[in-house]
Amino acid sequence: MTGKFENKVVVVTGGTSGIGLATAARFAAQGASVFITGRRQKELDAAVESMKGRVVGVRADMSKLADIDRLYDAVQQKHAHIDVLFANAGGGSMLPLGAITEEHYEDTFGRNVKGVIFTVQKAIPLLRDGASVILTGSTAGSTGTAAFSVYSASKAAVRNLARSWTLDLKERGIRVNVISPGPVKTPGLVELAGPEQAQQQALLDYMAANVPIGRVADPDEVAKVVLFLGSDDSSFVAGAEFFVDGGLAQV
Repeated sequence: MTGKFENKVVVVTGGTSGIGLATAARFAAQGASVFITGRRQKELDAAVESMKGRVVGVRADMSKLADIDRLYDAVQQKHAHIDVLFANAGGGSMLPLGAITEEHYEDTFGRNVKGVIFTVQKAIPLLRDGASVILTGSTAGSTGTAAFSVYSASKAAVRNLARSWTLDLKERGIRVNVISPGPVKTPGLVELAGPEQAQQQALLDYMAANVPIGRVADPDEVAKVVLFLGSDDSSFVAGAEFFVDGGLAQV
């Protein structure tokens, strides 16, 4: 059976765990040729091994321009274009106002803003006319969170990048949209609570109690929405923000 993304070329940055991994696996299962990135070779190899289909892993820190170039060099060795780009790599840590450091700012904005800007900009020559670009935002970009202001500001910036780039790329019919998850059970989220499993579970329980539908999301629930935005099913959706948050930022 032919998949919806058969003969499509998809790039997923930050594809070794969580939302990125779940999304890459779904694209691959639907027939796409998928390129994923990760900063650690062991995790990258494990992610590729875990997926069925045509998946290539490229070790890259997407906040570094040379690594972004290496990613697209790897794509061009096999393909002449990209159909879907999911700029998902990013992250952050918690520090309250008064404790914010330059290093904290540089790391967060480097990963979430600089990395996204140049991941997309350097892809432009490879993006097929009519391609889909999806950026990873967050409910934190629309709501206030104690000790998370730098991360929240970086995700608010991502939201506006999608609006502006939709206009920049309109002549080529390239759609740019944002996926903004609420709490999702990923390594990046639980590690905010520290290494202790009990603390991590306490964080998940606290977040679940604040979500209107009463639980945190599974990464695959977000992945399904990313695939919608990457497909022709969303052909008239551009510059939009899709909240996958169980109602957290909505009610």
